[in-house]
Amino acid sequence: MSESPSPPRTASQLRDVILERYDGLSKRLQHVARFVLDHPDDVALETLTVIAERSGAQPSAMVRFAKAIGFSGASPMQRVLRDNLLTSQSALGYGERVRQFSASLDAKTAEGGVGALLAEFSEGDILALQNLRQTISDEELGRAVSLINKAGALYIVGMRRAFPVASYLAYSFLRVGKRTVFVDNVGGLGAHEMRTIAPGDLLIAISYQPYAAETVEAVEAAVEAGAKVLSITDSLISPLAKGAAQVLLVRESQVRAFRSLSASICLAQTLVIGVAYEQERTDSGGRKRAKKA
Repeated sequence: MSESPSPPRTASQLRDVILERYDGLSKRLQHVARFVLDHPDDVALETLTVIAERSGAQPSAMVRFAKAIGFSGASPMQRVLRDNLLTSQSALGYGERVRQFSASLDAKTAEGGVGALLAEFSEGDILALQNLRQTISDEELGRAVSLINKAGALYIVGMRRAFPVASYLAYSFLRVGKRTVFVDNVGGLGAHEMRTIAPGDLLIAISYQPYAAETVEAVEAAVEAGAKVLSITDSLISPLAKGAAQVLLVRESQVRAFRSLSASICLAQTLVIGVAYEQERTDSGGRKRAKKA
């Protein structure tokens, strides 16, 4: 008789186990898995009834999911996430701060009229930017910049809502001297634009739920060609995350069903300036060595 797998002891181990077993879960449990990955603070702090309401899954599904990944029930899984939250010294999780912000919107708009919308959107963006700094580590940014600098050519794709982010990256990387192909899919030629990608090149793909089919296809084409992929997306379960050498997670603000791009543009600017900085530092080091010789 085979032994039951030991349950994850840390939030990082929990994430790894979910990603490892995700494809083997039922669709109902995959839905729960995505919620646990994308909203760990909610799972850590709320009751099963509240989690069920927010996730759209029954409390029993949360219990079955916890058992499927090695826990005796939902409470031990919540404890692992709660311990991580306390260790990170976060006063409030992003999801909870967003809910508190949203709860105050109607009152503010009632008092200030249409003019209060600016305050609503800007405050939502501030929350998203604060979360971005907490979500993406210095090490992750460093790896992303290294991937870009080492790439022979950059291919950049982002459709629909992500198109402004992709176009900014394409424009900016051309300005800093990177050989760049903007896969804009004009005329339906996206697949043809991807045909020249090769090993040693890097695809930067940007997409958020619901994921653009053209972007997913570009990622698949890049992986098949042996090129590396840097994905900017909203979940580790995103189809852009599969096969990616690096995934940078962004959770944008949403005010009255309108989602922002402030955090994504901030991340894009950081990547461009980071690449330019590393190039300048490398060039300066080379010039100093040449003078000494």
